[in-house]
Amino acid sequence: MRKPLLGALLAVLLLGAGAAPATATGLDAAAPAKTASTAPAGTTAVGGTAAAVKAVSYAGTVALSNCSGSVVRTPGSQPNDFALVLSNGHCLESGFPAAGQVIVNQPSSRTFTLLNAAGTGVATLRASRIAYATMTDTDVSLYQLTSTYAQIQSRYAITALDLNTTRPVQGTAIKVVSGYWKRIYTCNVDGFAYQLKEGQWTWKDSVRYTSACNTIGGTSGSPVIDTATGKVVAVNNTGNESGGRCTDNNPCEVDQSGNVTVRQGINYAQETYQIVPCVGTGTKIDLSLAGCALPKP
Repeated sequence: MRKPLLGALLAVLLLGAGAAPATATGLDAAAPAKTASTAPAGTTAVGGTAAAVKAVSYAGTVALSNCSGSVVRTPGSQPNDFALVLSNGHCLESGFPAAGQVIVNQPSSRTFTLLNAAGTGVATLRASRIAYATMTDTDVSLYQLTSTYAQIQSRYAITALDLNTTRPVQGTAIKVVSGYWKRIYTCNVDGFAYQLKEGQWTWKDSVRYTSACNTIGGTSGSPVIDTATGKVVAVNNTGNESGGRCTDNNPCEVDQSGNVTVRQGINYAQETYQIVPCVGTGTKIDLSLAGCALPKP
């Protein structure tokens, strides 16, 4: 995980200099900037055939004090529903949830900088509550805002990103969009980790990137976008920094037989399709809904 240790101080210093903020991802610490690129709309060759590519920008992403995030909606979201912001559980203002801890409907007044397509901050959004957060089985936080989807659209001409309703597949072309760094990483889904273990935490069915997505500190919570659909399929959360085995900042993969694999320099995300069945009327998280498999308190 990319530990958010110095994010607030660095953000003040860097924003004062007119630069993008920085912190660490592995669980999040500051790291030097690396070159990343965006891709225009059009087509790209995939396995020798042409595949449609959605234009992916910063529109709808947000910068937190220590991480990245995005304004997201489900197929059932209504214009007058209070909007949701997606990030990581380890990006909470209160610190990392313990293994086994699940937070539901907790008051919060956290703020988020909303970005437009060019990566310019156009508004400060405020949360009313942490709708859901955990680092058990997955690493996710969902904040409910004081603004509705319709208000964000009408005031800032920004539409929330759609959460995909199905599991991503191996080989999917993706982009990891960091509102914190204002950087976009381009790669593919390399595969999946049956279990991903890091320190006291274990995550299930994690997305493993190909090496081109060399995400750094501050990218935690970034939406992972399928370039064919433009929908969010995962949320960026960690990477093996120094080759350690199952330790903080050095997650390891564990297969169904208990075999451990360490992939130094490789980064991971947590799938988000399982969030969709748990979002009820008015964007309220309802863990009792049919099909909702998110961990419960």
